[in-house]
Amino acid sequence: QVKLVESGGGLVQAGESLRLSCAAAARTISGFGVSWFRQAPGKRNREFVAGISWNGVHKDYTDSVEGRFTISRDNLKNIVSLQMNSLQPEDTAVYYCGRQMRYSQPVREVDEYDFWGQGTQVTVSS
Repeated sequence: QVKLVESGGGLVQAGESLRLSCAAAARTISGFGVSWFRQAPGKRNREFVAGISWNGVHKDYTDSVEGRFTISRDNLKNIVSLQMNSLQPEDTAVYYCGRQMRYSQPVREVDEYDFWGQGTQVTVSS
């Protein structure tokens, strides 16, 4: 069983930063792409935020976070991080990391992910 554990969420003011981490047991995410999704209050679906390929070469960001968020991974420590700068109230959501089942580059479809963490709450006040 693959277990992903997110951490780093919290309550911040607009313009501040947070760094989220997605930790996994050894070999459970090595060789797989990992992405961050978020689910805003009142929204039914998770929204793709950022993804990174298994080797860190390919990255993808949704337009609303491009230039503010940076995804990275440390394959020795089995951690995928999301550095979030210049946070805005519209970034408020529960953030989830997911393991991508296949493909060499990040994909945005939720159905392409087989394991998820429990989520971490990010709240940005204005």
